Amino acid sequence: MDLKREDILEGRIEEVAMEAERLGLFRRMTPDERLQSKRDILSILPAGEDVWLFGYGSLMWNPIIHYLEHQPGHIFGYHRSYCLRTAMGRGTPERPGLTLGLERGGSCRGLLFRIAGDIAENELDFVWNREMISRAYTPRLVTAHAGGDAVRAIAFVINTRHEGYAGKLTMEETADAVAKAHGPLGRCSEYLENTVLHLDELGVADGPMHKLLACVRARMAELGIDVKSAPTENGS
Repeated sequence: MDLKREDILEGRIEEVAMEAERLGLFRRMTPDERLQSKRDILSILPAGEDVWLFGYGSLMWNPIIHYLEHQPGHIFGYHRSYCLRTAMGRGTPERPGLTLGLERGGSCRGLLFRIAGDIAENELDFVWNREMISRAYTPRLVTAHAGGDAVRAIAFVINTRHEGYAGKLTMEETADAVAKAHGPLGRCSEYLENTVLHLDELGVADGPMHKLLACVRARMAELGIDVKSAPTENGS
């Protein structure tokens, strides 16, 4: 089950976040705080111009926003990492899953989405109500390279002070958590499979993600969990 625009429009994501806050899983960012955070980023960009958004995880295959185009993009100074524990979505409070964030160092390939300037503020409401509701990320403007061009794009970087920040996990620790976790949005392993599938479609050799997928499959087999048909382990 993937997140849909209706889940945000009809307040279902807000309800889940409020319940998570009640359980003490995280401190929710209020709607007013999210609005101000979004406007702070937009105030740095030229008014009325198209806005670029960088996706490196679920945004690649389920952006839920209206956009003019998308194309492969490459940023430097950050890398894709399973560094955020999630007790909602693809995990539970009893068995948290892991999800992706951008951590400092290295580089990352993903998808760039160009949002029309006249609808950017409205469409970014969906992004902020999805990515910023738990305060787990910090929005940043990064330089993204697409073909021979460079654009300023919005990206969501891990907030290392967030209570869900997992820090530096070993490959085995990460694989064990991803293999076991399951929540309302499905298995944590499906998130990884979708990430690798879309990296393959982009022709991206992302060795760590492919290696992790192999480790997760092996761990699921050890645990007797059916391994869903997933992309083959190749880096291109």
